[in-house]
Order: sequence, then structure tokens, then C-alpha cells
Amino acid sequence: MSEAGGALLLLIEDDVPTRRALVANLVGHGHQVDEAGTAAEGLRAWEDRRPDLILLDLGLPDRDGLTIIRQIRREAATPILVLSARGDERDRVTALEQGADDYLTKPFGLAELRARIGALLRRAAGPLADAGGLLTVGPVTLDIARREVRVGEQLVELTPREYELLKVLLGRAGSVVTRGRLLRAVWGAAYSDESHYLHVYVSRLRRKLAAAGAAELIVAEPGVGYRVLLPEGPAEPNHPPD
Repeated sequence: MSEAGGALLLLIEDDVPTRRALVANLVGHGHQVDEAGTAAEGLRAWEDRRPDLILLDLGLPDRDGLTIIRQIRREAATPILVLSARGDERDRVTALEQGADDYLTKPFGLAELRARIGALLRRAAGPLADAGGLLTVGPVTLDIARREVRVGEQLVELTPREYELLKVLLGRAGSVVTRGRLLRAVWGAAYSDESHYLHVYVSRLRRKLAAAGAAELIVAEPGVGYRVLLPEGPAEPNHPPD
């Protein structure tokens, strides 16, 4: 994770003045922001960094932003907030039906934008998170807004992929998460059969957590996937494995 802290946002917007103004405001309020001016650049940035949330303009120069929504939704549930000058109800409905999580029509207020980002980040943390977007299992706390992981008071430095892997597992603590789901969520659909990636990263993640005092948090379910143990011990999944 970046030393800068804060949730990692990806802003895909071709208008340079708009992009610069948004980046300055969001960084000033504690976020990390990656920028892209085209759909192709945006998809590359998403693959490379797996941000916590995507801010997407629909009117991009190389392709319609709806194609980005469809492509990302085939692989991940990353929150997508559309920022568009298209104010017609049909455009909003289409974007939401394609998989966008929220829609803001330009021009919009920056305070409203930040509020919607906060709400989407809290929702993305899942039903186990508290109202502030904190996922806590035993001594481990993952802070979506700060993109931080702590064991007790100790900060655990994770790479972006390690962080994303732990976020998926903690969000479904007590339940088995299949290898396929983890690979698709963290690396993308092209890696859904590359189980060796998962073995290596889970091993690294376990070592870092154990060094901070959270040993045996993640257990393997042979032939299926992995599970984060709830404090009271192994739990039966409350829904089928993914």
C-alpha cells in the first residue's frame, strides 16, 4: 500500500481541467487518486492497481464509458461512480443497469461527490463492516477509507494485491472463498486458473499478519479455497462457497 494512505480512487476523465480540479480536491481530503484520460488508460490502471473505487466519465474519446462498466463487472465488484454531463433519465438508468453503483450529473458539488464516495466505500466494505467502513476480525482491522491494515495498534504494510486479497477474505469472514473468486477479484478473469499466484500471495499475507501477532487467521480449505476464521473459531459458511 502507498505510504500516502487513504482510499485509492481511479478517475477516468478526458477533460484535463476537470480532472485536475477533482484530483486536487480529493487528494486534499485524504484520498489517493490515479488518473486516466482515455478508456484504454483507465482499464490499464484498473488492472495494475485495483483501486477501491472508480470515478468514470462516460464521454471518453476512444470508447463509451459504458464499455468500461461492462468489462469491470465481468471481473470485479469495484464500486463505480459515474460522473457525466448526460443528464437524461435513460442515460442514468442504462449506466446503473450496466453495473454502475451511483450516478452524478455534471455540474455537481464537490461536497456531494465526497459524500457519495464515502457512502460507496462503506458499502463496499460489506455487511461485516461498521458504519465507518472498518472491517474487524479478531485483532485485525482493515480501514477502507485509509487503505490501512492493523493488528491491534500495529500497522501492517501490504502490497496492493495483498491488501485486496485480505479485503475480499475479511469481507466474507467465516465463509469459504473459492480460489476462483479470489483470483478473479484480485488479478482478473484471465488468471482464474492460476492457483500458484494465490498460494504465493496467501503465504506472504500470512507471514506478515503472523509477524504482527495475528497467526492462523487465514486457513486453507483443501481443494476449495480459503477462509478467515472468526474469533470463536471455524464457522460453517452461511452461504455456498463462491
